[in-house]
Amino acid sequence: MSAPAAGAAGSGRNARDVVVTGMGFCLPGESAPVFTAVDAWNVASRGRTCLAHDGVYYGSVGLSPAMFDERLPDVPGFFSRHFTDAHRFGLVSLVEACADAQLDFRAGDLSHAAILAGRGGVDANIDSYLAVLRADPGTTTPEDAMELFVAAEQAVTPSDVALVQGALTRSTGPCFTVSCGCASSAVQIGNARRMIAAGDVDIAVVTGVDVFSVTLIRNIQRLLSGAQRTYEAIRSDDMPELLPSFERLMRPYDRNADCVNHGEGSATVILESREHAHRRGAYEYGQVLAQATTRDGLANPLASDDSGSQLVAAVRRCLGDRWNIGQVPYVHGGSDGNVVVTTFEANAIRELYGPASADLLMTSQEGCFGHNGAPAGALGVALTLLMMERGEVCPTANCEQPAGNLTFDPVPGVSTRPLDFDCALSFNYQVGGVKSAILLGSSDTV
Repeated sequence: MSAPAAGAAGSGRNARDVVVTGMGFCLPGESAPVFTAVDAWNVASRGRTCLAHDGVYYGSVGLSPAMFDERLPDVPGFFSRHFTDAHRFGLVSLVEACADAQLDFRAGDLSHAAILAGRGGVDANIDSYLAVLRADPGTTTPEDAMELFVAAEQAVTPSDVALVQGALTRSTGPCFTVSCGCASSAVQIGNARRMIAAGDVDIAVVTGVDVFSVTLIRNIQRLLSGAQRTYEAIRSDDMPELLPSFERLMRPYDRNADCVNHGEGSATVILESREHAHRRGAYEYGQVLAQATTRDGLANPLASDDSGSQLVAAVRRCLGDRWNIGQVPYVHGGSDGNVVVTTFEANAIRELYGPASADLLMTSQEGCFGHNGAPAGALGVALTLLMMERGEVCPTANCEQPAGNLTFDPVPGVSTRPLDFDCALSFNYQVGGVKSAILLGSSDTV
């Protein structure tokens, strides 16, 4: 038997099944934000891109105060007026996921739930932090000091979203944040699965949320342009590529891929033990069968091993002795248009599948909403289960001409591909060589 994933309590055959019963979003959309599974499917299934171009390509949610108040009319203004976009996005996706799962958090349905957040960036925290740092105690009124204190307590740490979600749900269960870059919510899904499988909790809410400052991205663009010549002079083989331009459209798995576009927003999935879901008659999208996290083990904190060996290790930990790679005809990839990511994914798939990789469908929808960091894990799980449910694989958004080093089919174009499948993998990564693999199954996968 392969070595179990770290912390894989409750992963044996006698562990409780873990099912996904709800999903909600607060993501960029074409004319309005994506809130529901239907909204997400309408974008992803057509390979649509919701990225706007204003100097750089970026996915903006465009959540209005009215949209927030419609979903959360009873949040005290004393707290809500100090919410950052990260707070608002995370709360809205949670509310949408609860509605989808038919859970009433106001009635106490989440009073014992685990509330788990994934956060990768700190852009949403900076203004609150600087406001306190620059405040003059000698001239700040007591009233203003209190406002600064509330804003800071809610927003200056990466646990900001978990803090307000815990208060909204009144949960007495586990509530904590994992910060693991773009693998953050994927790691939290693994934590939730293990807690439920082991019987620690019956239900867990996992939210990934991030906000990237467009001003920061534009400044990075200017800085990188100035640094390029010096970088080329000092670069060695173990140094990573400079971040590519944000001025062009991201094209995962495409031969012309040369850039990454960022986006903001949130994705929430609700996981339950099968017994708990059955007791309340919940709809089941599918199962989270396993999750594993590995790291390349390189000394360079920004580098990545192109071989994909640790991604292979993560997949094999997920499969264990219960499943085999031949049962997995679809993989939701983590490619964001970065050729380094595509390279190690291609190498990992070649090692895992061998000649059979020619029949594998592997797609990415990062081009739909932008590379949004922490939400990627939860979003990947949600989209993959929607594809499994419908028997259709969404195309890779913005992929027109597949790259030459791919042995798998990235489903280019703007149409879905029929596929009857009940087992899939979803990949996520963090800068520094972190690899996450999640094994998903239909409701009746055994």
